[in-house]
Amino acid sequence: MATRNDFFNLYQHGFARVAVATPSVRVGDPRFNLTGTLALMRAAARRKALLAVFPELGLTAYSCEDLFHQRALIDGAEAALAELLARSRRLPIAALVGLPVPVDGLLYNCAALICQGRLVGVVPKTYPPNYREFYELRHFTPGDTAVARDVTLAGQRVPFGTDLLFRLAEIPGFVLFPEVCEDLWVPVPPSTFAALAGATVIANLSASNVVIGKHEYRQELASNQSARCIAAYLFSAAGAGESTTDLAWDGHAMVWENGTLLAESRRFSDQPQLTVSDVDLERLAADRMRQNSFGMSMRRHAGEVQRFRSVEFSLPPPRGRLVLERRVPRYPYVPDHPATRDARCEEVYRIQVQGLATRMRATDTQKLVIGVSGGLDSTQALLVCARAMDELGLPRRQILAYTMPGFATTSRTRNQAWQLMRAIGANAGEIDIRPSCEQMLKDLGHPFAKGNKVYDVTFENVQAGERTSHLFRLANHHGAIVVGTGDLSELALGWCTYGVGDHMSHYNLNASVPKTLIKYLIGWVAGSGQFERAVNRALERVLTTEISPELVPGTKHGQPTQLTESIIGPYALQDFHLYYTLRFGYAPTKIAFLAWHAWQGKDGYALSEIRRWLKVFITRFFQTSQFKRSALPNGPKVGSGGSLSPRGDWRAPSDGTAEAWLADLERVPLSAR
Repeated sequence: MATRNDFFNLYQHGFARVAVATPSVRVGDPRFNLTGTLALMRAAARRKALLAVFPELGLTAYSCEDLFHQRALIDGAEAALAELLARSRRLPIAALVGLPVPVDGLLYNCAALICQGRLVGVVPKTYPPNYREFYELRHFTPGDTAVARDVTLAGQRVPFGTDLLFRLAEIPGFVLFPEVCEDLWVPVPPSTFAALAGATVIANLSASNVVIGKHEYRQELASNQSARCIAAYLFSAAGAGESTTDLAWDGHAMVWENGTLLAESRRFSDQPQLTVSDVDLERLAADRMRQNSFGMSMRRHAGEVQRFRSVEFSLPPPRGRLVLERRVPRYPYVPDHPATRDARCEEVYRIQVQGLATRMRATDTQKLVIGVSGGLDSTQALLVCARAMDELGLPRRQILAYTMPGFATTSRTRNQAWQLMRAIGANAGEIDIRPSCEQMLKDLGHPFAKGNKVYDVTFENVQAGERTSHLFRLANHHGAIVVGTGDLSELALGWCTYGVGDHMSHYNLNASVPKTLIKYLIGWVAGSGQFERAVNRALERVLTTEISPELVPGTKHGQPTQLTESIIGPYALQDFHLYYTLRFGYAPTKIAFLAWHAWQGKDGYALSEIRRWLKVFITRFFQTSQFKRSALPNGPKVGSGGSLSPRGDWRAPSDGTAEAWLADLERVPLSAR
């Protein structure tokens, strides 16, 4: 029976904890190496990992050279394996250890999977290198030439070969494939076909001596292979204790997940190390499901895929409360590192500019019409318009920018709009929409037209509709196109007025940009030196303005009382929910679990708040807003986090229901206590 703590257990949300071990070894001393291996297995088990990966030939050390032809060393390695099996029988963890294994009179460099006293299987190295400092063919036979399909080792008869997939019975998504060092360096690593056959966790038992620049190359290889295979890639290089007769060793350990580095060891340590992280198996499954070319490759290489054998082993995952040992960013759309963030902002900005400039060339348009509110979205769109005009060699005066005050427009945003339009050099104007709104409200028989302070949805949408109607007719009048300003977050939550409202434009620059990223985009532009100081001063004021549609009159002079985030939730949280819904299709329980991890601590959100706003997101996203997204104007996609265009990443029925998601949300506790 599921308990309350199941929600707080990472294994209940599609994660699996893995460890990459870097022991200190003695060359040619299997008993010493056994002791170090066992100690790190115990440490990994205490940290609730399911798997520990050790370096290549770790029970003997890699740098034994011709000692591998000595019977004492070969027998000593097997004896050490047998003792390791016996002494790890009660440890709730599996491990991959390296040792030389004689089979049919030939010697193989092998990875052995052990689990609670059971030897599960043995995988030989496919590509023993024989160039530069490597002489492995002097000692070892390529694994794919072996005839034997089983081997007796440490008193157990087990599967043997380069075609073994190890499936964890309790976690169907955990399918393990080991390869050994050089296997990753070849044009088509064995793990490529193993991934097509179902492997989700690839472990590389490596020695990999260090030379200048090699650790960066290892990173590139492991990163790319994890991305190509849409898999986790665990890499363990030999470290302290290996012979330095001619080589050096840095003990480089890494955990990658579909191209993302989760954890990495400290290189050149003289102490044993354990590098631990939590792999998101559900993310891998989601990406493989969506990327249909992965399935195409599987069919294309059916011959290689079908040769794999599955070996099942059992290891119940830890129960109870167990939080993640991986960082969950609060802002998944915004990189944490300043340099990376700046590069991301520049790329998004260039995508927007290129998209608009291309549309203008295609339509032979030389003028743009844009509504400027003094808020974030229209500010970013206006900046893009200015840069597009510069690139096309057109004067910025051909940007026809209008601020259109209504019943609730504050003096602050109105002044900011004017300051920005003038600083940019646009042809700035102002249209007071109140008279036309009053006429429409009168025509509708709305209570406001009779002096009653009724501020309902009709009252709000009349203003939004009047603004958009004016913009389209201005575009007709001046031979221009209307530039849209609404962002991805608003589209996700349906926070826009449908049709003749802020929902519609001729081309929407921000349609794929979330609110949390737009703030950084504006900040990046301000610091990039592209515009004059007057523009930057205007941008600084925009960035400190509270987000409001300014459609309902306030009671305080110059201050809005209608705050967007108090109605639809904090954009920081809703963008988090959107990313994991759209990018991976996670269930609300997992999204809440991730949000709880990300937003604990200072300036964060309690689990009860996350649950509350996630319910708002689910209802608005899945049930009440899709009809708006089904009729979106064109706009450029900017990131893999998705777009909501029906011609792009998101196709959904407008009359769907949110019941399945809301039912899953009920499993989220009301508090973390």
